[in-house]
Amino acid sequence: MKYSVVLFITCLTFLGNLRAQNSVNPLQETATGKRFETLVWSDEFEGNGPVDAKKWFHQTQLPPGGSWFGGIINHYTDRQENTYLKDGLLHLVAKKEVFKDQGEVKNYTSARLNSKFTFTHGRVEIKAKMPKGTGTWPAIWMLNKNIDEDGAYWDNEGFGKVKWPYCGEIDILEHWGKNQDYVSSAVHNGSGYGGAVENLGGRRVAGVSDQFHVYAIEWTKNKMTFSIDGVVHYVYEPSKKDTNTWPYDSDYYLILNIAIEPDIDPEFTESALEVDYIRIYQ
Repeated sequence: MKYSVVLFITCLTFLGNLRAQNSVNPLQETATGKRFETLVWSDEFEGNGPVDAKKWFHQTQLPPGGSWFGGIINHYTDRQENTYLKDGLLHLVAKKEVFKDQGEVKNYTSARLNSKFTFTHGRVEIKAKMPKGTGTWPAIWMLNKNIDEDGAYWDNEGFGKVKWPYCGEIDILEHWGKNQDYVSSAVHNGSGYGGAVENLGGRRVAGVSDQFHVYAIEWTKNKMTFSIDGVVHYVYEPSKKDTNTWPYDSDYYLILNIAIEPDIDPEFTESALEVDYIRIYQ
């Protein structure tokens, strides 16, 4: 009888564990990445020195008014002090320094890179480590090739025809130093954008400024799935797809930057967004 009871309890435990394994919260599912398997573009950031000019463009032109949108207080530069390769990593560095450019003096510098590669649908994987410091705002994101934005690479190439947010924006990751270790993903378009954006999700991941993590998006003709280290934290799949909710069936390009907010820690001197690789699969 004793052995029968033990066997019965063991079976119940096994069934309970099996049920728990199969009852996964949809926002905690593992991203398989098997939908897209062909590598179509990448940067492994090998070597030392400047970034690959065949792959990247430094966006430095200030918007009208002399400051970047969102209250950003830094200049973006094309100097190697702000972007360089070393030890197999891209270092995109935000610095506290007085810098004059385009007739404007600012007390912080950083960099904003545009990819010279565009694509429609696929999987993007980025292995990266965030900068640290209250007031830092790093992002790895995408804009439609058709955005009308003076100074952006694809606008300079003659493709800029649609104003933001109607062109569409895809934020693979954003991290605010004032909310350390919380990583957010968002989608901006005509149905919701800017500070009032509702299409977003995120989660807290310990040590994002101390360790590398893999940030990814799977983008199909029906939805976008955002994940960190294979764990999904947000899915964008609007029930109604129109020009406001889904301007996402045309070519997009990557942007990497660190913005500096007005509440920057006065003790901040410099910190870097470090990227091991970026890979795009279709």
